[in-house]
Amino acid sequence: MNVIVIICDTLRRDHVSAYNEGKPLNECGYPDAPSWCVLTPNMDRIAEHGLIFDNCWCGSTPCMPARRDIYTGRYEFLERGWGPLEEDDVDLPRLVSGPPNQSLTKAVEEGWRVSELITDHFHLWEQGAGNYHMGYSGFDFVRGCEADNFITAPVEFYCPTKDQYKKNERHWRNIHFIRQIEDDYFCAQVLDKASDWLTANRSYKDFYLHLDIFDPHEPWDPPERLLKEYDLSGYETELPGAAPYCEWSESLTPEEFNNYRARYAAKVRFLDERIGKLLDTVDELNLWEDTMIILTADHGTYNGDRGRMGKLQTHEYASVGNIPFLVSYPDKSLHGQHRTQLVQLVDIFPTVLSAVGKQLPTLEDGKPIHGIDLIPVIEENSSSRQFAISGQFGKSVTITDGTWVLHQSPIKANKPLLWHGFALAKFLPYPLGDFQNGKRPVIGYESWDTPTWLSNRNVDWSENFNLAESHPEKLLQMQKGLKEKLIRLEAPLEQIQRLGLN
Repeated sequence: MNVIVIICDTLRRDHVSAYNEGKPLNECGYPDAPSWCVLTPNMDRIAEHGLIFDNCWCGSTPCMPARRDIYTGRYEFLERGWGPLEEDDVDLPRLVSGPPNQSLTKAVEEGWRVSELITDHFHLWEQGAGNYHMGYSGFDFVRGCEADNFITAPVEFYCPTKDQYKKNERHWRNIHFIRQIEDDYFCAQVLDKASDWLTANRSYKDFYLHLDIFDPHEPWDPPERLLKEYDLSGYETELPGAAPYCEWSESLTPEEFNNYRARYAAKVRFLDERIGKLLDTVDELNLWEDTMIILTADHGTYNGDRGRMGKLQTHEYASVGNIPFLVSYPDKSLHGQHRTQLVQLVDIFPTVLSAVGKQLPTLEDGKPIHGIDLIPVIEENSSSRQFAISGQFGKSVTITDGTWVLHQSPIKANKPLLWHGFALAKFLPYPLGDFQNGKRPVIGYESWDTPTWLSNRNVDWSENFNLAESHPEKLLQMQKGLKEKLIRLEAPLEQIQRLGLN
């Protein structure tokens, strides 16, 4: 069957109405959330044609590590941080579409599948990541988003005062030239191009369309008509494009805090509207009958919960780690079902290959694929995994069985910590030593100053209470599960020592 994968950057699960059921956000497990409703009827259309996975957990964070999970089927955060695909990576689009620089006609005749990447996510191109597009049959890059070094003309343009002389100044410069109507917004361009691609390429069998959409990542600058549905002050409250990654009370007034949350909600709404236009094309081409659509996110973000704004900062609590995962599927008998199996972004790799009729690779270096083919999970309701695991390189590691969640902090010294692979740390700086035997030591790197944390989401959905001391037996059980999981994944053994699991 055909496959369309839609990755939305920084999309919170509770802002998708397939999960919030139309309730006000403060009734969706996070009592500190605003009291407004965020409805996403078009994302719901995907769920109505398939399944809703309630227990999807991200894997490697933040942005590009999550994408390497998808492209390789392996958790990146256990071996290194933000980086490009490396020479020995067997990446998903290449497995779908074959060797690069060949005749497309010949590739199709020889049984390869046509694949296409459409994205406005400039991190896929920038230094420290920039080669994720190379394996596709074709790709299209919508320019200008965030710090994309696109337009340089010396003109006067609107820029929030606090964004001047910072990376998001580029964003405001770019949109001064690009954005005249709502069709010019970056996510709108990506989804309109996707509609055009589907119309032109419908006749291909088992094609793979990958949409990597930067929204609702910062900068938060949605159409004001949607912003005013949540905050009547609209853009009269001037703010930088990105909220501070910290406790919001350190730098924001209550009015500014409310306006940021309104901007985020409005950006999700606008994204949903434009997804609706793509799904209208799916209707017109009758693609529901032979196409699987996966809509998910790389991670969530703190949006006032835990008193914070933005991602990173602390453990991968559920508002960051528990992400939406909606799957449309041709089998109508499955439509509308909720599933509780643990799924992760690494599962996209084997699932896409299975759906388009390609085999999992036999890796010469012996590294296992961490992902699970979700086709049997979808069709037969089979089990997936006992534990999901997630984290950011060099920080704490999270493991969950879907109910209990353990955020295991490293020992105080946070070592040994080794960066595996040839690529250097560029976007997120890690102090690296000399390269030897395929790895580099990470020198003097500190983790978050946050204790090991144990939560039971059946009684504490937003993970406000640490049960590590009051439930020592459960803590030990989860720590044992984490150690065994790391061993099964063939993770670097120093991670067990670093996390104090010996």
